[in-house]
Amino acid sequence: MILIVDDSPENIISLKKVLEKNDFEVDTASSGEEALKKILKKSYVLIILDVQMPGMDGFEVAEAISGYSKAKETAIIFLSAASADVKLITRGYSSGGLDYISKPVDMNILLLKVQTFYRIYEQSRALNHMQKALREEIEFRKEAERKKDEFISIASHELKTPMTSIKGYIQLLERSLDKNDLDTVRIRLQKVQNQVEKLNLLVADLLDISKIESGKLKFNKKYFSFDEVLEHILEVMQQSNPEVKIIKKGRVEGPVYGDEMRIEQVMVNFITNAIKYAPGTDEIHLHSEIRGDEVYFSVQDFGIGMSEEHQQKIFDKFYRIEETSERFQGLGIGLYICQEIIDRHQGRIGVHSTPGEGSEFYFLIPVNPEMEKN
Repeated sequence: MILIVDDSPENIISLKKVLEKNDFEVDTASSGEEALKKILKKSYVLIILDVQMPGMDGFEVAEAISGYSKAKETAIIFLSAASADVKLITRGYSSGGLDYISKPVDMNILLLKVQTFYRIYEQSRALNHMQKALREEIEFRKEAERKKDEFISIASHELKTPMTSIKGYIQLLERSLDKNDLDTVRIRLQKVQNQVEKLNLLVADLLDISKIESGKLKFNKKYFSFDEVLEHILEVMQQSNPEVKIIKKGRVEGPVYGDEMRIEQVMVNFITNAIKYAPGTDEIHLHSEIRGDEVYFSVQDFGIGMSEEHQQKIFDKFYRIEETSERFQGLGIGLYICQEIIDRHQGRIGVHSTPGEGSEFYFLIPVNPEMEKN
């Protein structure tokens, strides 16, 4: 928008008419004081400013404008009926003007100058947008690089832990075999097996994240019994965690369309996290049911919970809550993979949580997405 500042109504009318005829948006002010009030409220690309006005003259208005951070970059063209001597022109430029035109105004010259300023403005704005986008891209890449380095460090640590344990248990097994202590051998073999399973899960997550990044995470969708899968998971998890009571509520009758293995992966992740992040509690609740055309499944624990801020980021790749990262192992990719799986089932995933009271992770997927398309 262009602001014309002139104490002569005739000048304002003629200038406004020419500019609007050439598709410029125009605002007007009949005094320096009125112009400053408008500049405080609106942004202008160009100000056409009469020098000789009662009250504040054009130079004083320009000097005042230069003190406003919002408007100091605004282009100013001075208009004056006085002879354009060197002293006057010098004051005009020193007070913030970018050009100077004497009255009576040659409208063709003024129009050319206005078009030039507008072209410069558009180019400058485009350049600023490019610079902003470039800065954002640089910051994004820096953050991605930082997260990658942090992830590699965490992954190395997480993989090293079970490997160290396996190595230690094998050394102990050798001593037990030398003593022919078969009971101790069985116990230590079980511990080795547990560590191998942890290692297997870590490697599986790393492979999944790689497949997601390359777009190669495959799904084998078919009809399966949601309840049978859940019952199997419940049996295995309960045997592995006898100290925690896993309470199942609700049922899902009939077949559900999806990738059985991937949906099982999400459910196991939810249950494993509920047990991990609720130390000291003695039960978790599983809930499943049909809600309209969707399957609803949730796992509720009564552990440490999390803040609203963490809930908004918990499904982000590599995200780990700093306060718990020292206490609990993990790569920060499990829930990200879960979200990808549920997204690929045209579903929704989320969490409800209260610090100190626990969390409830849930997902919903269509019972039959193929029918919903028809």
